[in-house]
Amino acid sequence: MRVLVTGANGFVGVALVRRLLREGIACAGDVTELLLVDQKVDAVPADARVRVITGDIGAPCTLDSLLSEAIDIVFHLASMPGAQAEADHVQGDRINLYATLALFERLAQQAEAHARVARVVFASSVGVYGASLPLQMNEHTLPRPTTSYGVHKLIGEQILYDWTRRGKLDGRSLRLPGIVARPGLSTGHGSAFMSAIFRSAQLGRPYTCPVSPSATAWWMSRACCVDNLLHAARIPSDGLHTERVWAPPTLRLEVGAIVDALVNRFGSAPIDYAPQEAIERLFGRQPSLVDRRAIEAGFQHDGTIDALIMRALADD
Repeated sequence: MRVLVTGANGFVGVALVRRLLREGIACAGDVTELLLVDQKVDAVPADARVRVITGDIGAPCTLDSLLSEAIDIVFHLASMPGAQAEADHVQGDRINLYATLALFERLAQQAEAHARVARVVFASSVGVYGASLPLQMNEHTLPRPTTSYGVHKLIGEQILYDWTRRGKLDGRSLRLPGIVARPGLSTGHGSAFMSAIFRSAQLGRPYTCPVSPSATAWWMSRACCVDNLLHAARIPSDGLHTERVWAPPTLRLEVGAIVDALVNRFGSAPIDYAPQEAIERLFGRQPSLVDRRAIEAGFQHDGTIDALIMRALADD
């Protein structure tokens, strides 16, 4: 089985690659070749099955290298973070929109050439819902993106659905929340504070949180995110609902509750608050979200706040 991971050098991509090499898709060892693509790959796993291609995922030369032979499974994670995409629309459009469309089109063409339909797991985002959220959300809540990043992800979902409807791809899109706990204090993600409070508590470093302690957000650890991505690839095609889009279950928690749990774990958490309206509006007023189709399909959240913290701070 040939598997492709775009954005393989990213926070989620690195963990996904480790799991694929260890577990495979259906069973350990069923991945015969694992293609990793990103602008750079810092550490290449010492495994003969790994092949690394560096470059722009939307560039014809990169796609030629990746798709010279048929691909069985694709995890499309590559994207420019939302805050960066909003600040640089040209690069945001190129990376998050045009590269995604080019990849899906080439995979669909490959299906015709090799008579083999690739299964594509697309890392979409809760950013498709926008900023003005209803008090309760479910699988019928309409997306109304208010950022370019959200628009790009929604277009990616729709194009993947259309290729799937036409029988050229076997698509599955996951609307992922902010994934914790990223290392450092990234400014590329508007939700960077979600990871920063974990790392600040872990390292005992002061941090001023840009949302209030009563702010509510959707939380998912990197390990749980990888669980859900792999589950999406493993679900049989028969019986899936038409759109093939899920919002996996998440833990909806107040920031203050996370900080209190971190204090219980580390003894102190030097975190204070200076709420910024724009950030709290986008990332700190997230209501209940229950996608019944995702639950029925077997997607899961971290379980408890303590499990979230343990998994978020684990290396793998």
